[in-house]
Amino acid sequence: MLVQSLPAQEPQPEKPKQFIYVLRLVPRLHADANWTEEDKKALQRHFVRFQEAIKTGQLILAGRTSESGDKTLGIAIFQAKEEAAARKFMEEDPAVAGGLMTAELHPFTVALERKNP
Repeated sequence: MLVQSLPAQEPQPEKPKQFIYVLRLVPRLHADANWTEEDKKALQRHFVRFQEAIKTGQLILAGRTSESGDKTLGIAIFQAKEEAAARKFMEEDPAVAGGLMTAELHPFTVALERKNP
């Protein structure tokens, strides 16, 4: 009996998992008049961080509703190796760390995605 050996397969790197976090403004910031200069700076750092994460490929998409007050919410869909890394990414968001927004993390899978025309 002749036994043929199969070529060794290289282990495939584990594909990053996807997560979503939902952001909501803290009640104090529902009124525009309550925003301080420090709040505005933290929000700018939040946006810059998302821009950087888009460039590196970690962030898939981010956005917010166009409603105001307590109806406002934002989302960030991103990749991380594991839930602990995803939670760290969320908690280090300047808007979350700065107390401007609360955040809730969920595992997520993009099922359909429009390709740019």
